[in-house]
Amino acid sequence: MHKIYLIIVIGIAFLSSCEKSPSIEGLWIVKSVTIGDEEMTPDARWMRFNSDLTQESGNGWLQHSVGNWKLDTETNSLTIVNKNGIDDPNEPFKITLSNNEMIWQRTEEGQNVIIKLETTLRLPSTSGDKLLGLWKLEKAVGKGSYFSTSNVNDDYLFFRWDKRFIIGTEKGRVHGVYNVHGHKPEVELIPYGTQYERDFWKIDFGEKAISLKLLNTDSIVTRKFIRIHNFPQN
Repeated sequence: MHKIYLIIVIGIAFLSSCEKSPSIEGLWIVKSVTIGDEEMTPDARWMRFNSDLTQESGNGWLQHSVGNWKLDTETNSLTIVNKNGIDDPNEPFKITLSNNEMIWQRTEEGQNVIIKLETTLRLPSTSGDKLLGLWKLEKAVGKGSYFSTSNVNDDYLFFRWDKRFIIGTEKGRVHGVYNVHGHKPEVELIPYGTQYERDFWKIDFGEKAISLKLLNTDSIVTRKFIRIHNFPQN
């Protein structure tokens, strides 16, 4: 009798686990965004859906949106409201949920929009997050602004959290602000004053190193840096 009772209990628990559908709650990272025939995946975009029907979203280590969410389980329609955003004029997303994957679909301005997400345990990092910190110039190729190609021993580049940068050379310091592209690894340096013009650089990330390639030029101009944790003595 005890064995029969145990089998029944196990069977009920098994059926309950099978009937439990995947949940939208938790942290999700956007793996791809397709609009029509064009892919427009943002860099390290994430969303967190909380059990109290609130939600937060951001890119990388930056959270920039808060609001609420509502899921109609009969139609599998997901509505997201950002309290600090712009009203969404489009219909709710139709979602498909399977284990750790989720797909959103709807039509925007006559084009089919498909967003694929995956669950994650940690916030992803953007190119801008990876740039943060202090970098020492290791190699310079080609003539360009800011850095000398003859003496690179103590030249450095410091990307601050507040979107400002400092370049240190034997000639002095250059201050300015920087912008990181939201969809690809590129950074724009905008120096203060009129001595230097703004530049656009492609970023290649290595192991504790970055390489910058100047884009707004017909020549080959590259600068390779290694990560350091103390300012050189210029």
